[in-house]
Amino acid sequence: MNDEIEFIVDTAKEAMSNAIEHLEKELRSIRASKATPAMLGMVMVDYYGSQTPLSQVANVTTPDPRTLNIQPWEKSMLQTIEKAIMLANLGFNPMNNGDVIMINVPPLTEERRVGLAKQAKAEAEHAKVGIRNARKDANNEIKKVDISEDMKKIAEDEIQKLTDTYVKTIDDKFSVKEMEIMKV
Repeated sequence: MNDEIEFIVDTAKEAMSNAIEHLEKELRSIRASKATPAMLGMVMVDYYGSQTPLSQVANVTTPDPRTLNIQPWEKSMLQTIEKAIMLANLGFNPMNNGDVIMINVPPLTEERRVGLAKQAKAEAEHAKVGIRNARKDANNEIKKVDISEDMKKIAEDEIQKLTDTYVKTIDDKFSVKEMEIMKV
């Protein structure tokens, strides 16, 4: 293949990899059966007038599968962090004991499990759209390159193989997450 085509294929591969990375990040934030610090990954805290991720103002640990402990770097941040968790609307009830914030993670109801599985499916579909957009962009770029129709067809086939591989990866990741969510 010529250099232009290789560049187009590499660009498509990078875009597809980014879609997978984004999916993994989103799936980590969807709660499964046990407590993980990633459950609070989207919580933004008002840190001296600036919205800052919780992980940058406190240490989040899981002493057991049903508990999250948040130890702020500064004790003065306890109320601010507690408020941020409530505003994030994650369904958690933080308890502040003056030193740490504890969150007891309630077991998931069947209805909530189904809802989380739907959320994971939506994220997987969103990632597939990203993959398809990368394929479309790559195919449009291939059409602009001044090469033979046979070479264009070979390049488009290469892009399709990449697309199929990445879509299968998304399906696999979703299946694992769905099983994790639905496991009682």
